[in-house]
Amino acid sequence: MRLEDFDYALPAERIAQRPAQPRDSSRLMVLDRTSGAIQHRSFRDLPTLLTPGDALILNETRVIPARLRARKLPGGGLVELLLLEREGPRTWQALVGGKGLRPGRRLQVEDGPQAEVVEQMDGARRLVRFDQPITPELERLGESPLPPYIHEPVRDPAEYQTVYARNPGSAAAPTAGLHFTPELLRSLEEDGLRIGRITLHIGLDTFAPVKESDPRRHPIHSEWCSVPEAALEAVAAARAEGRRVVAVGTTVVRALETAAAAQLSPFEGRTDLFILPGFEFRLVDAMLTNFHLPRSTLLMLVSAFAGRGRVLAAYEAAKQSGYRFYSFGDAMLIL
Repeated sequence: MRLEDFDYALPAERIAQRPAQPRDSSRLMVLDRTSGAIQHRSFRDLPTLLTPGDALILNETRVIPARLRARKLPGGGLVELLLLEREGPRTWQALVGGKGLRPGRRLQVEDGPQAEVVEQMDGARRLVRFDQPITPELERLGESPLPPYIHEPVRDPAEYQTVYARNPGSAAAPTAGLHFTPELLRSLEEDGLRIGRITLHIGLDTFAPVKESDPRRHPIHSEWCSVPEAALEAVAAARAEGRRVVAVGTTVVRALETAAAAQLSPFEGRTDLFILPGFEFRLVDAMLTNFHLPRSTLLMLVSAFAGRGRVLAAYEAAKQSGYRFYSFGDAMLIL
C-alpha cells in the first residue's frame, strides 16, 4: 500500500466555498460498490434511495467556536489557537500558529483571559492552560474553525453545524450531515427509517496530513466517541429484518465499527480505529459521505468500503460532471 495510491488532481474551482442553499439541494452521486455503477441524483431524493426499516445513524457532535486569536507576552506577536480537546477545566490541547511557543510562554487572548503554554506536544500541538475556564467564553471569543481550503468566512456559524448537532466538542463538522434539513429528516422518519444517534468528537486527525509513504505507518490520533444502546438497538432491529445500516459520514463508520470490535455493546471512550483497504466491516452496509481530500485518511476509509479503483473512478466522474468537493461540497451515497 502506497500513499500515492490515494492521490488525484482537483482543480481549485471544484472546492466548494459556500454550502448549498437550501442544504438538501446539493447533488448526490449514488455509487454501487459491487458493480461500480453511478447515478446522479439530488440529496433530497434520499428517501427514494433508502428502504423503510433501514437504520440511519447520525453523529450528534457539535462544533465549538474553537479558533482563538491571541498575542504573545511580552512582545505582542500574533498567535492563533485551534482548540482540539479539553484536558481539564482550564487545560486544552490546541494547534498553535506562531513561533516561539515553548512551555512557559504567556499568551493574551484577544478580549479574553491570559493563558500559558505548559507542554510541547508533537508537531504544532501544545497543551495550553488558561487562567480561567475558557469554555463559557467561547461563544463570545471564538470563531468557527473552517478548513484552510475554505477562504470565505461563514455568514452564520450555523452553516458549519448539522441541524441535529447537540453535543459540543468537535473541532470540525461531520460534513456528510450538513446536507440534511429538519424537513428531510422528518420525511425519512415518517417513511419508516430508524434514526440512531451516536457522538464522535472530531479532533486532530482531521487536520493531520498523511506523510508516511506507507499509510499503515501513519500515527492516527484517538477521538472520543459514544455509541449508546439506543443506536445499537436501531442497528439490531434493521439487521433482524434484513435491512441496511446506513452510516452518515466517516465518523459514524468509525464509531459503529469500534462498537462492533467491542462485541456490539454500548461504547464510550476513545477510538483510534484506522480503517484502510483490507478492513472487514461488521456493521455498516451503506455510507453517506462527501468527496474527500487526496491522500487523506478519510479517502482511505471510503476506499476500504467501496474499493479504491471504484472510488477514484467515481471521483473522476464527479469532476467531469461538475460536482463540488470537500466540506461544503456535494455528497455520495455508497450502497
